[in-house]
Amino acid sequence: MAIEVGTFGPATGVVTAAPPAVPDALERETVARGREYRSLMRKWWFGASIGVVTMVMSYPWLFPVLREWFPRESAQLWWVWAGMGVASLAVLAYSGNQFFTGAWQGLRHRSANMHTLIAMGTGIAWVYSTIALLVPELFPASEYTEVYYDVTVVVTALVVLGLAMELRAKGRTSDAIKKLIGLQAKTARVVRDGQEIDVPVEAVAVGDLVVVRPGEKIPVDGEIADGASALDESMVTGESMPVEKRVGDDVIGATINRTGAFRFRATRVGKDTALASIIRMVQDAQGSKVPVQRIVDVVSGYFTPAVAILAILGFMAWYTFGPAPALVYALIVAVTTLIIACPCALGMATPMSLTTGVGLGALNGILIRGGEALQTAQKLQTIVLDKTGTITHGKPVLTDVVVAGPFPEDELLRLAGGVEKSSEHPLAAAIVEAAVARGLALPDAEAFNAVPGHGIEARVDGRSVLLGNLKLMRDREVPVGTLEAEALRLSDEGKTPMYVAIDDKPAGIVAVADTVKADSREAIRALSAMGLEVVMMTGDNERTARAIAREVGVERVLSEVLPEDKAAQVQMLQLEGKTVGMVGDGINDAPALAQADVGFAIGTGTDVAIAASDITLIKGSLRGVVMAIQISRATMLGLPVALGALYPVFGILLSPLLAALAMSFSSVTVIANANRLKRWKPKGLPRRAEA
Repeated sequence: MAIEVGTFGPATGVVTAAPPAVPDALERETVARGREYRSLMRKWWFGASIGVVTMVMSYPWLFPVLREWFPRESAQLWWVWAGMGVASLAVLAYSGNQFFTGAWQGLRHRSANMHTLIAMGTGIAWVYSTIALLVPELFPASEYTEVYYDVTVVVTALVVLGLAMELRAKGRTSDAIKKLIGLQAKTARVVRDGQEIDVPVEAVAVGDLVVVRPGEKIPVDGEIADGASALDESMVTGESMPVEKRVGDDVIGATINRTGAFRFRATRVGKDTALASIIRMVQDAQGSKVPVQRIVDVVSGYFTPAVAILAILGFMAWYTFGPAPALVYALIVAVTTLIIACPCALGMATPMSLTTGVGLGALNGILIRGGEALQTAQKLQTIVLDKTGTITHGKPVLTDVVVAGPFPEDELLRLAGGVEKSSEHPLAAAIVEAAVARGLALPDAEAFNAVPGHGIEARVDGRSVLLGNLKLMRDREVPVGTLEAEALRLSDEGKTPMYVAIDDKPAGIVAVADTVKADSREAIRALSAMGLEVVMMTGDNERTARAIAREVGVERVLSEVLPEDKAAQVQMLQLEGKTVGMVGDGINDAPALAQADVGFAIGTGTDVAIAASDITLIKGSLRGVVMAIQISRATMLGLPVALGALYPVFGILLSPLLAALAMSFSSVTVIANANRLKRWKPKGLPRRAEA
């Protein structure tokens, strides 16, 4: 990686540098995707504009304004149809050129795909219509001389729109990676030749001594050499509780130093850092996803040859055994079979179902990124829930005050709040907020002293106050007595207990915890009722994890999962043959969200998690997961029936007109399903007023 050399300021001797740029490859990919999307949208608008005209001119007698100009048997219609033939050919050549190119490439490789199906259906419909228009006497009856230029235009335009919407959804990969890169510190303060200087983070080498002050971001991974502090690792680990760090402990790049100052020795830099590893995992997991296009291609690989074989067999049978004129009837059978298999419903279902489903989701606070997520969500078998910020609020609050001395509860909390008022620790903030909420006036602390890894000591209102863990009490020879059993009980409930001693005597316990969201229980209950296996995954210890799981009704728990292992845990569930959904909100969840068949991001979480996911829950509630899956199940269609693949086997000679009607029926099915979705209501969730 190139190092940008800065300049030394005249007074500070600090090296300055511009922030590292996003890799050029990502920029090129973004530009190329944008260019392709705009090209597809131009093709869509061209096809759609001509499609509207051809639909109207195909049935002018249905419109009072045109009925007098173009009577049903008017000779003027021939010129109208001829004009539509030229216009539809232009649509096939411009809007649908990629289908014919893809079909030709597939033919060269002796394979059939979605492009083959679309090119064959629209192409045959156009050729048949042109022959019927130019040489109508070849056909035995007038019902076989209808033209289907509107079919070719509408199918082409709608499928192009579906491709454009899918392409737009794929842009989340580079967006997620850009946001991850943006988390990295731009500079680092290193000690060189006995002086502290700021250098670009790319210039930090393994073994460098790096200085970190309160509130600063850790630039690279390393090991603390001297000093101590509490680090906010939530952006990488997802856990809301700060982590106490002392000499010998590891620190992770992109995390934030909350309290003390320290120096650490760099152990992993550049592409070897934890953040760089997460970026690679997001790339790998999202790159390995199978798009809807490939699924359709697999189906088309079997469906297209089958339709072609049926058409050929029908042609041969009618040509050999059919009545005169055998050639004409054989041609009609073959063309009818191909037209009826033209993927009208497929082309219409993609944009219409996507638009309806996405719109329905948006009305319920759910952002669905594309058709793949909409299709896959209804197949989910297992839902993996991150704990912090997903099941819980992600912010510690005071939950219990246990009194064991002469001081009443409010007085105990007032003195504890006075001590913690001078602390920057997030757990301290929870105690202070609770005391203020009770209307308690917090006194100022004197002789404040933070004991790393143990707690705090100070003088408040002339009293000596200790607040911390059991180690602090034993170090100061404070007998905790029965409070130890209370602390154990609180720990079993997933809470963090802190002893309070006043004037060297035990006074009680204040407990802090990341509490469960009010609607998490009902949402998990609804997911289970829908036949889904619910799994909770967290980096917390097993005792805390089990406590939260019992509270919300989750049976399967994956605890003490390292950030880099979350995606692997999702993959292991997939290897069990399950279709897996992942719900999370932290940066550490991004690889798992990308690895999952469907990733659900809590909208109140990090931008990276949202960018790496398929579905975003704006309101930050697990109720959104329930509704998203229900919307997906309500949206899916029976495409084999809609495609009309069974019509040719009934032994009835269908005209191309009836074949077009069959295709229209499949489109009506799509539209009816879309209208039904508008009346959709969530099931299994009690109504409640939204905040």
